[in-house]
Amino acid sequence: MLRFKSLGSGSSGNATLVEAQSGVHTTRLLIDCGIRLRDLETRLIEAGTCAEDLDAIFITHEHGDHIGCARSFIKRYATPLWMSQGTWFAVSNEAWAAQQHLVNVTRDGCVIELGDLQAMPFTVPHDAREPLQLRCSDGNRHLGVVTDLGHASSHVIDALQGCHAMLLEANHDPDLLQASAYPSFLKQRVAGPWGHLANHAAAELLARVKHDQLSYVLAAHLSERNNTPELARTSLSAALGCELLDIGIADPLTGSAWIKV
Repeated sequence: MLRFKSLGSGSSGNATLVEAQSGVHTTRLLIDCGIRLRDLETRLIEAGTCAEDLDAIFITHEHGDHIGCARSFIKRYATPLWMSQGTWFAVSNEAWAAQQHLVNVTRDGCVIELGDLQAMPFTVPHDAREPLQLRCSDGNRHLGVVTDLGHASSHVIDALQGCHAMLLEANHDPDLLQASAYPSFLKQRVAGPWGHLANHAAAELLARVKHDQLSYVLAAHLSERNNTPELARTSLSAALGCELLDIGIADPLTGSAWIKV
């Protein structure tokens, strides 16, 4: 069985827990560590596990709301950490020296085998050094995790084909963004092709990967100032032809319930 749970998603911090269960064995992967260490430890316990039970951590890119407490986490728990070469170049310094042996470098299309879980990284267009997102599978069901991208490239669309569930960025509403108090350079960055997905762009992505067995979509990384759950649900539900409440929303502080893929 494959399932996932957002532990929190937004500009204040991102973390997603993915589990593959086979018999009595469970493989656990944490995607991103953008939450304070103490809060992350608490949210893992609330999810029914603990920090010591993680098999690995995958960091999508070097921005603080994603890499967050990663170094402190692996220093405390000696958890294997995966990231791209570009992300490692962006963050590595003397402070990381003692934990460098726990860092594994991966790249687009290189499948990471973790017990009963396979994680395939794929590149996305975002203003980071070498950002990667993930397609996770237990060999039967497939989950797409994709946040922090400025547009849905053909490579992203190909990587998400056939997924049974998705955690998908729906960052902003263009009208709210343009009317916001953000400075012009930040508006241009967020709305640009290397920034974040608007609701309508997330809906267009969904329409291109939609199939009969895509059973659940969790909207993530919503801007607290430039979006609302209602606007995100309206766009994504229209793309899938489902009811508004069939689209889940990952909360910045509480994340989501467990979702079976």
